[in-house]
Amino acid sequence: MKTKTAFLLCAASACTMLAGTLLAFLPVEAGTKASHPAAAGLTFADRVAYQHAIEEVYWRHRIWPKERPDPKPSLDAVMSQAQLEKKVEDYLRNSQALEDYWHRPITAEQLQAEIDRIAQHSKQPEVLRELFEALGNDPFLIAECLARPALAKRLLASWYAYDRRFHDELRQRAKADLQAHPVIEQMNQTSGTYSEIEFVKSDGLREENSREARHSVRLNNREWDETVQKLGATFSNGHPVDVDAGVPSAKDARITRIKTGVLSALQEDERSYYASAVLSKT
Repeated sequence: MKTKTAFLLCAASACTMLAGTLLAFLPVEAGTKASHPAAAGLTFADRVAYQHAIEEVYWRHRIWPKERPDPKPSLDAVMSQAQLEKKVEDYLRNSQALEDYWHRPITAEQLQAEIDRIAQHSKQPEVLRELFEALGNDPFLIAECLARPALAKRLLASWYAYDRRFHDELRQRAKADLQAHPVIEQMNQTSGTYSEIEFVKSDGLREENSREARHSVRLNNREWDETVQKLGATFSNGHPVDVDAGVPSAKDARITRIKTGVLSALQEDERSYYASAVLSKT
């Protein structure tokens, strides 16, 4: 089975816009105690020192290319003090921005949940153990110097991506573009990026040909069911397509009820505003 979809993307990279638009207004003075309340007891210099310890672990596990004739250098030879300080400044700014712009300061409970998430999903538990040891196995230091940077970056990207204060002009532009080009045949005439993706259900079978492989996304059973469910929610006139995956006739009904040739309303994800349509299905 194949479902071919076309996507109209009016893209705005949240990560790119974030650094220049949002964080520039939140200075952190190097060499002073960090201003965020959660930083009580940790100076900026303390954080930089712990960041160096963290980077030492990562660098120790980084594989040096075999084709390089020179020996692997020390961390200090490849990462300057200014770079370490910038890493600390960035996560402190991110933390402060969550509170200043969205009134969502990071809580101790969130930091604990982030530590648990990191521990549960780590693909290199031996590296994680070394990171904890580099921070003295101190729960507070692990929360502040390991969990906070990752959590603040992820939360900030999420809140920023869906904040109309920053993206409403782009949204209005995308909406006007769709109103001026309301049919599928005109999708590639918009100012956005046009692309076609073919979703192919595959159970590890060989690819039909090299050309198809370049333009297709091959999905396993679970991924296929999720994709069909999502397309069904958008292109089945509001009728739910919640079926028992074990009933073949019901699975066939999901595909049948997905309409082709219908352009969706303007949609939004973390990276873009877009409209989509199912061009064909087999």
